[in-house]
Amino acid sequence: MSPKLLFVALLVTGLTFAQDVRKIETWDGIRYITSNCEYPITGTYHYRGAEPIVELNSGGNGYYQLHEQVKRPVIWGIECDESGVPSFTKGFDNGKYTLWYQYTTRTELDDDDDMGWKPVGLTVHFNSKKIFIQGERSKTYGGEAER
Repeated sequence: MSPKLLFVALLVTGLTFAQDVRKIETWDGIRYITSNCEYPITGTYHYRGAEPIVELNSGGNGYYQLHEQVKRPVIWGIECDESGVPSFTKGFDNGKYTLWYQYTTRTELDDDDDMGWKPVGLTVHFNSKKIFIQGERSKTYGGEAER
């Protein structure tokens, strides 16, 4: 591959990741998030096969439902560095990411803290091909089980 072609390929790849990086201000300082991940994290996560759910759509929007509450629209992203590479901790058979989400609509019960960015754990379990949010809502990935 010629040096010019290699440079263009690297530039396009870098721009692709950079376009999906969002800088957010959290209670704990500035963070960077992306909706790009090497695992298929988009989809619907169920609690024991039912509600409450979390729905992560491509492009960083979706729904988050707390126990005994209605689904609410959110924007979301996986914590990453400034260039868009997701931050994670590798375990024996899993990877742990931080999912940040923020409600996009306000209810009469919400205060400013409710409308801020919230972090929750997202773990990808490689052997069982399951992804968990907060350790209780899950979806299966790979093959026919993926939606």
